[in-house]
Amino acid sequence: MKIVGDNLIIKFEGELDHHSSEEIRRRIDNEYYNNNLKNLVLDLGGLNFMDSSGIGLIMGRYKNCREQNGKIAIVNINSKIERIIEMSGLKEIVPIYTTIEKAIKA
Repeated sequence: MKIVGDNLIIKFEGELDHHSSEEIRRRIDNEYYNNNLKNLVLDLGGLNFMDSSGIGLIMGRYKNCREQNGKIAIVNINSKIERIIEMSGLKEIVPIYTTIEKAIKA
């Protein structure tokens, strides 16, 4: 995790599933609220698997950002993860960018 301005950038690696999502959620929320941040950028480029727990994690963070008048964005997704995001309907809610820089500027 890295803070740039009022943005928390999270780089995911490996799997985002029911085994890992709760701990990741706690870490993200702690950083986000303890540093009074506004926006989240989720770099999913390192993910090779995501289940419904991962979708739930992203949706929960989306709601948190909206409550803080902030934004959430997804960057660097591969075709496998993009398909999961499309099938879940998440692509209609959370914008997807090719780079972290583009997400921050949006």
